[in-house]
Amino acid sequence: MPEKPEPNRPSQPAQPVEPVEPKVRTLDARSLRGLAHPLRIRMLAALRQDGPATASQLAERLGESSGATSYHLRQLAAHGFVEDAPEHGKGRERWWRAAHDGTQFDESLMYDGDPETRGAADAFLHEIATIHTQEMSTYLGDAHTWSREWRRASDLSDFTLHLTPEQSLELIHRMHDLINSYRDLPPVEGMETVRVHSHAFPRRSGK
Repeated sequence: MPEKPEPNRPSQPAQPVEPVEPKVRTLDARSLRGLAHPLRIRMLAALRQDGPATASQLAERLGESSGATSYHLRQLAAHGFVEDAPEHGKGRERWWRAAHDGTQFDESLMYDGDPETRGAADAFLHEIATIHTQEMSTYLGDAHTWSREWRRASDLSDFTLHLTPEQSLELIHRMHDLINSYRDLPPVEGMETVRVHSHAFPRRSGK
């Protein structure tokens, strides 16, 4: 006798779990110089956020030539940021995927004795800040196309705290642990990709 189907029930929201440690690449002077190019940073971000792609697909997505994306993919591969994704390839075109979930910047690179490394560090950080600004601007421009639920679930906030360097670092680590606890949740209806930006920096009074 067939079982009687249960009535439809609203899906329950996914709950955070224990923090999942992402696979992160910590930059050193050599790998920083290999990554600190605006197109390479954006290509790597695209592969991390949207999954494996070919040079042609990245070129179309980023408004570049496939020759440029192909060259910079090879450079990223030479520095260990991307790798082949052969399981996606069915034709002659080469597929690539990100080798890590994220990148960790070592603040000591800002004080490196090599001016080229310091310049690469500055270029890298400014490009990341530019990408964050553009992502937020894109969302605000499209906000009217999202549902009221997603508008309510989005955030654009800032806070001013009085902290020591140690307290600020503790806060950053606690925020990162909380965010990582929402990684790899089981799929549920209504899930979308959500970008979370985190900025914490000192500010001199009156400036």
